[in-house]
Amino acid sequence: MMTPEFIDNVNKTLKSSLKEEIKPGSKISIAAACFSIYAYQELQNELKNIDELRFIFTSPAFITEKAKKEKREFYIPRLNRERSLYGTEFEVKLRNELNQKAIAKECAEWIKKKVTFKSNSTEQGIPCFLNVDKTSYSGVKEFTAVELGVEKGNNAAFAITKMYSPMSDHFLMLFDQFWQNKDMMQDVTDQVIENITSAYNENAPEFIYFITLYNIFKEFLDDISEDILPKEATGFKKSKIWSKLYNFQQDACLAIINKLEKYNGCILADSVGLGKTFTALSVIKYYESRNNRVLVLCPKKLSNNWNIYKNNYKNNPIAEDRLRYDVLFHTDLNRTSGESNGNDLAFINWENYDLVVIDESHNFRNGIGTHSNTKENRYMQLMNKVIKQGVKTKVLMLSATPVNNRFIDLRNQLALAYEGVSKNIDEQLKTRNSIDDIFRQAQTAFNKWSQLPTEERTTETLLGMLSFDFFEVLDSVTIARSRKHIQKYYDTKDIGTFPKRLHPISIQTPLTECENETTFNLIFEQLENLKLTVYVPSLFIHPSKRAKYEIDDSGSGGFDQMGRELGIRRLMAINLLKRLESSVYSFRLTIQRVKAYVNQTIKIVEEFQNHKNNSQINMKDLSFDADYDFDDQNTTDIFAIGKKVQIDLNDMDYISWLKDLKIDESILSGLESLIEDITPENDSKLQELIKRINNKIENPINADNKKVIVFSAFADTADYLYENLSVYLKEKYGLNSAKISGTSEGKSTLDKFKCDLNAVLTYFSPISKDKNVIYPDDDRSIDLLIATDCISEGQNLQDCDYLINYDIHWNPVRIIQRFGRIDRIGSKNSVIQLVNFWPDLTLDEYINLKNRVETRMKIVDMTATADDNLLDENQKDLEYRKAQLQKLKEEVVDIEEMNTGISIMDLGLNEFRLDLLEYVKENGDLDNTPFGLHAVTKSTEECLPGVIYVLKNRNNSVNIDNQNRLHPFYMVYIGEDGKVVCNHLNPKNMLDKMRLMCKGKNEPLPEVYKQFNVETKDGKNMKFFNKLLGDSISSIIEVKDESDMDSFLSGDFIDFKHGQIKGLDDFELICFLVIKEEMNA
Repeated sequence: MMTPEFIDNVNKTLKSSLKEEIKPGSKISIAAACFSIYAYQELQNELKNIDELRFIFTSPAFITEKAKKEKREFYIPRLNRERSLYGTEFEVKLRNELNQKAIAKECAEWIKKKVTFKSNSTEQGIPCFLNVDKTSYSGVKEFTAVELGVEKGNNAAFAITKMYSPMSDHFLMLFDQFWQNKDMMQDVTDQVIENITSAYNENAPEFIYFITLYNIFKEFLDDISEDILPKEATGFKKSKIWSKLYNFQQDACLAIINKLEKYNGCILADSVGLGKTFTALSVIKYYESRNNRVLVLCPKKLSNNWNIYKNNYKNNPIAEDRLRYDVLFHTDLNRTSGESNGNDLAFINWENYDLVVIDESHNFRNGIGTHSNTKENRYMQLMNKVIKQGVKTKVLMLSATPVNNRFIDLRNQLALAYEGVSKNIDEQLKTRNSIDDIFRQAQTAFNKWSQLPTEERTTETLLGMLSFDFFEVLDSVTIARSRKHIQKYYDTKDIGTFPKRLHPISIQTPLTECENETTFNLIFEQLENLKLTVYVPSLFIHPSKRAKYEIDDSGSGGFDQMGRELGIRRLMAINLLKRLESSVYSFRLTIQRVKAYVNQTIKIVEEFQNHKNNSQINMKDLSFDADYDFDDQNTTDIFAIGKKVQIDLNDMDYISWLKDLKIDESILSGLESLIEDITPENDSKLQELIKRINNKIENPINADNKKVIVFSAFADTADYLYENLSVYLKEKYGLNSAKISGTSEGKSTLDKFKCDLNAVLTYFSPISKDKNVIYPDDDRSIDLLIATDCISEGQNLQDCDYLINYDIHWNPVRIIQRFGRIDRIGSKNSVIQLVNFWPDLTLDEYINLKNRVETRMKIVDMTATADDNLLDENQKDLEYRKAQLQKLKEEVVDIEEMNTGISIMDLGLNEFRLDLLEYVKENGDLDNTPFGLHAVTKSTEECLPGVIYVLKNRNNSVNIDNQNRLHPFYMVYIGEDGKVVCNHLNPKNMLDKMRLMCKGKNEPLPEVYKQFNVETKDGKNMKFFNKLLGDSISSIIEVKDESDMDSFLSGDFIDFKHGQIKGLDDFELICFLVIKEEMNA
């Protein structure tokens, strides 16, 4: 009898022993935990000539499911056993050689001829061993390259015993007993073949996209509880509103519900013209279906936008959904009585709302502010009255501009969702730092970034400076898609397209052509001499009397009466310039109003000086003065802060004040005479406008479309334009005009017409506003609409194709928002035109002029809180503002391009999670999918030929500066030339590209995969792709090394020994996408 032999895979390997024993015609029996194609590859020459191989999986594998997936702890080992077919975790190196396809194909063919697989279907243990004819090997736990001694596994040592007959006979007998036991064994050969076949079948690009998502976001699927997924049972997907949503809006709706359930709040920041209102209505429908009470808080000017969808009106396209939410206004938060939108404010039960939808939520971006001795501002009222009190309130915020120039804006809005208590949300977020720290760090990074030279101040640079945590927060609680994003990554067949934007027309005209030589600059020189001290009597109060008027001399930054007055003076100085830019008429009115106020004040002071009676002087209340533009009236808190104050002239240095007032009176009289000759006939700007409108009507840019909308920042200018255009157009062309502004009654040339905002807009844009439903018997329409910014947000006026900005708003975002009224998805117009009237100055003069006004009237920024450390408006780089305005002259830009670098667009990964969720719902999970699969897709101009590798880092302690948001997954897009196209630190961009190249391609593409197969000899020659994989991994390591070295050089302690990505073996290839250029046949 031959002596048993000991195999330790060091002095002798199991592979070499089997090579000696396996002969042509051999019969082999194996009982082991798993089978790997790489073990087959090592013994391929010997195995192909055997007679048969019988294989028993010693624990359940590939057996028919008798029940739902077992508990996770039992399921994972079984899954690992089944996945071992394509290599165990210790055969990564072999898998990374990319020969899996060729090996799997050969192995499957061999199995079909020679092998039968059975699996133990019970929980009873079976010993592991291997028999070749009359020779047995005990202690062979698995049939893998590691067990064969070819690859290093995690075994400290191997103890395999090789035995000969008669000792081996016992093992063979035991194997036969198990093999014949029908109660215990289940034949799984077909399942094994099917699984191995999946490793070499051609794959659809879309399948690879979903494998990528499944691996990266699998935890998200595990985390999702039924509580945070939209409950289909509510039937809201059968609602009318759901059927009216475009695909990208449906995505947003589901994502919002998910975020509201998980984090209690969400900001929807889709760009202008993408239908945020409808998306929000679908969310409201979902919560109302669950019997929740909903409040919509909107600016008063947008009330009709919301009222229409809950009223039982003919023009309500979703009347059958019977929505019942309440609509109140932002300003109602400060009121305790009176009527608002049909509600009695004294009885509103503010604390009983389950969901609050805040439209234009950026109006709440200033947080609680720092005004200590004032009444609560709107933000605090909302927080204290609605959110903290009563039932748990979820908050959905809508805004195309949630960030102004500070990340704190965003934090203040988000704080509404977590009741201002950061630990409420910190527990939910997967971040290392608290939300307050995250935003503080982000603001510091932004401040640094904004000091960079213009050419370095790119979005990419800013992204690189922000932390992983910041993106995690954005990803968790915001949804922001741009117009470009929708066009690029969504199938827009059903949606229609955006109209083409023609190159904007820029017009500069002098104030007048007549000979008095009054110019913009001349007037401005006079304006610069104005002191406007009529608005700041507090400056003249004797120091000893200041306490009486609660004027703070401590410099603590509190916002007192003097601060309020200085704010009003600054606004008026800026407004004089704004109104001059707008129209001579508007400027004249303001000069007259200010002069009358100055004269009235002079009279009171002189009266007191002469007779020492009536020493009380009342400060004028400017809260709703028509001299201010729409934004100043509606968003500044100056008017809400403090109260009207009576000042006793005995407490003042009234003599100095009187001197200043008289100087101003004389300057204002001079200004009046400078412009008195500029009548409408001599007003160059007005005459140019008339010429442009005539031209548009006579030469429409879309067939038969005569519609024009003219925007101005001021109601006075709108009145002036209406007076000079409406009768003229009616007489010349028979066309009707209308004017709407937030401050005065609307006007129209239509007879017997109720001129409210909604009616005017419906007659102006009949298709988008369903006029035929509301006014079926009236075929009249309005072709010229003159409006202020009361309609610059939230209105769909896409019947119109021609928009004129009669004045350039100082906030460039407002210009884009105005254009967003006609630049909308689904427009019937093929082209649209933007026309901008500019002051008759060079851009440099214009910027410097604006800057001088703002600097001269500088005040404490009321909104700045102590911890913000903000850049002052005037220190901001004037070059940057110039570049913005230059851009506006040259092209129609999107809001996200206009914002000074801060855009939360295109940073979230949520839509990919939702893609995956949808896929798994329809197709089941992808647990059994082999690693290492690939698909071939076509290259495009956007995505050049190359490969996207999806890798998993096995050394879990590594994540460079926590910058890789997908850790431990790394994606690298590498070109055929070996240059990295997109690295692993920009996962959003990477996944977008992958989605673009894969989504909808649900069949393999023979036009490119055949070519790939020829080049790689059906996957046998993968050297080129193996090299690109190596280069991709090197790029990850290089970024880490650079990052470590930077940290080391800047004085941080770096442990270079631990946590290193060592190289190829540290990465497991999940799948890869080959991008090939299609060759013409």
